[in-house]
Amino acid sequence: MDEDDIQVLIDGTVGYFHGLVDRTTEIGAPYLMSREQPVVSDYTGIIGIEGARHGLIYFTAPSAMLRHILLAHGEVQATTEIMADIVGEVANTISGNARKHFGSEFEISVPTVHRGPEAAKALYLAERSFLIPISWRQYQAALVVSLRD
Repeated sequence: MDEDDIQVLIDGTVGYFHGLVDRTTEIGAPYLMSREQPVVSDYTGIIGIEGARHGLIYFTAPSAMLRHILLAHGEVQATTEIMADIVGEVANTISGNARKHFGSEFEISVPTVHRGPEAAKALYLAERSFLIPISWRQYQAALVVSLRD
């Protein structure tokens, strides 16, 4: 992955959050993440990538942030199932937008969702994985891109 590829994912992330009620999203500088210590939060939505590139993209966020995303969508219930759905939807939306840019050789799977630290067990990270920090309102989340050509 190069800077332009990562920028596509950053733009997709910003686009998703700007589609919510307010535009308070801040994206931190992407950095290389240790594959031995993956970053996970309360909920993690994982999208598998196949085709010209292989690996995964995942979005991980705290429960409180997901509750506020749900409220921004007009959903007043925040059960564990609904929060799992929204974290998967965010991951899927960002990956789907990237697929438009990368083309048909960028095949994405349906999201799998994991709760808590157990998500780390489901992550098979490439040697070089990039973490993109996301701040929305007062919450911190992350988008992780782990692809190999």
